[in-house]
Amino acid sequence: MVSATTNASDTKRSLRIRAVRGATTVEADVPELITDAVRELLETLVATNGIDPDDIVSAIFTATPDLTSEFPAKAARGLGWVDVPLLCAPEIAVPGALPRCVRVLLHVIVTDGRAMRAAYLRGARSLRPDLAPQ
Repeated sequence: MVSATTNASDTKRSLRIRAVRGATTVEADVPELITDAVRELLETLVATNGIDPDDIVSAIFTATPDLTSEFPAKAARGLGWVDVPLLCAPEIAVPGALPRCVRVLLHVIVTDGRAMRAAYLRGARSLRPDLAPQ
């Protein structure tokens, strides 16, 4: 964890970088399906964790090798994340891995010590059933 201290109107506050992850799946390698699923995932992470999009430092997306028709980051740009550095990479091809899966790792500035809650949606709930919404 990285910490920094700033003076804003003579008030000290501790800024911390937190990371939160999430994943989702799509039914087919179709651009609109990928964009819609990733948008849903990002909106869920933002709402669940009370994230102000201006506090997002960066996002790293991975997609399984069977998803090649769209960049997952396009959904973030569609949400207005135009100044957030975004990176897309292929997930490694592990035999038996969950197909058609997009994962994200968000780095966020927080001014309190709160923990971030992961989001595993759709078929990705099977990756971490202990963290999936009920």
